[in-house]
Amino acid sequence: MLIKKRITISMTEENHCYENACAERVNGILKQEYGLDDTFKNEKQALRAVKEAILIYNSNRLHTSLGFKTPDSVYFTESA
Repeated sequence: MLIKKRITISMTEENHCYENACAERVNGILKQEYGLDDTFKNEKQALRAVKEAILIYNSNRLHTSLGFKTPDSVYFTESA
């Protein structure tokens, strides 16, 4: 179905799953912690859920790799 609709299946050039481990990690977190593995009634509902999950992920969720800070607090400071 993806090929028929001309949607690229892998985000890597060589179709090697380990090359996009970081993206897969984020996708897994969004699905598991924010319910993005649910079935949505329509595209509008799905887009709203994705936007909300990414907002929470970037502004509220503390990341160990960032010293228990949020991405927004690390990458977007008031001086920027």
